[in-house]
Amino acid sequence: QVQFVESGGGLVQPGGSLRLSCAASGSIASIYAMGWYRQAPGKQREFVAHITNGGRTYYVDSVKGRFTISRDNAKKTMYLQMNSLKPEDTAVYYCNGLGDWESPWGQGTQVTVSS
Repeated sequence: QVQFVESGGGLVQPGGSLRLSCAASGSIASIYAMGWYRQAPGKQREFVAHITNGGRTYYVDSVKGRFTISRDNAKKTMYLQMNSLKPEDTAVYYCNGLGDWESPWGQGTQVTVSS
């Protein structure tokens, strides 16, 4: 079972950018879809975006036009480019495979948007 490790979070001012990485312990080429999720303080984990191995993407409305998901199967890594960040984007961000490719959740990476 492939494990995922998130990185790239940090503290950024509103309007700033961050790029998150999701490194897999094994090949991701056969994983049909992978996604990013986030959990804000006091809230349930929510879906943010996913990408298929054919490159099709889907975003939750609140991040459309600001976030871009991508994957590099050769590097066994998925990315989330986050631009025009807002305070409401503050959360711990997680990555995982979807459906049958879901693995135990990792520790995530903290993103804090604050002035």
